[in-house]
Amino acid sequence: MIDRSHAFPIAGQAKMLGVARSTVYCKPRPVSADDLQLMRRLDELHLDFPFAGARMLRDLLRREGVVVGRRHVTTLMKRMGIEAIYRRPNTSKAAPGHKIYPYLLRGVKIERPDHVWAMDISYIPMRSGFIYLAAVVDVASRRVLAHRVSDPRQLLSRIEQAAPGRPLAACQASASPLCQMFWYLLSSAPSPSPLRSLRRPIESAQFTSIDFTSVLLDAKVTISMDGKGAWRDNVFVERLWRSVKYEEVYLRAYDSVSEARASIARYLAFYNDRRPHSSLDGRTPDEAYFGKQAMAVAA
Repeated sequence: MIDRSHAFPIAGQAKMLGVARSTVYCKPRPVSADDLQLMRRLDELHLDFPFAGARMLRDLLRREGVVVGRRHVTTLMKRMGIEAIYRRPNTSKAAPGHKIYPYLLRGVKIERPDHVWAMDISYIPMRSGFIYLAAVVDVASRRVLAHRVSDPRQLLSRIEQAAPGRPLAACQASASPLCQMFWYLLSSAPSPSPLRSLRRPIESAQFTSIDFTSVLLDAKVTISMDGKGAWRDNVFVERLWRSVKYEEVYLRAYDSVSEARASIARYLAFYNDRRPHSSLDGRTPDEAYFGKQAMAVAA
């Protein structure tokens, strides 16, 4: 929002926006190598012990010989976008001015594809730095319908260029990669049947933004947000993150965002098309989503 090339002084621009001038000139410090290593280990511990909070993670690290304070663990967990999974009240905390949607999945039996979609964001470590991976999962079939890999600085940035031949509609004025991902998915949805989206409380400010929800509402999507007693709903996406990280991310060390994007895309194609799931009676997500007979005819 600050235009450094404009003739109007930066100090005046900061005053008009109501922000301190020191904030405008402040440059964020890069994450240190020690913190990057610590974040990777915290991510591994979080996957193994998703119920562990900052205190327990601190104690687990100390048993491994890593001396770190609880507050620093809390800071890194916030930066990574992870938190302990447990039952608690008041899980819906959106940004000021964002609408809170009701929880609609209580007692709903999910038995068919495209009935309920779940969405989440996860931290992905690289050789130097980290990125975020967002995904939309069909709950019934476990199929990854869409995903996006984003640099942390671009997570909430404006989309500068649209896909050719596809009007951005509500996303055109101001949108994030999350908005673009869901818009692209909805524009190619197999049927106009009502869908529901879930979200994690920790990303509520992103998932309750007008730019994001307007895309869903324009496509007649029924939005359901985590409610009281709904803390288990995101287990399907959490299982996906565990598979992605243990079977792909932790086996590699990405040197660039483009390399991570290509490698994760290859893994998710394998995940959908070839990886059998015990919860699906040995079928792949594609077989559960499209049906074995339809895939055999297509082949």
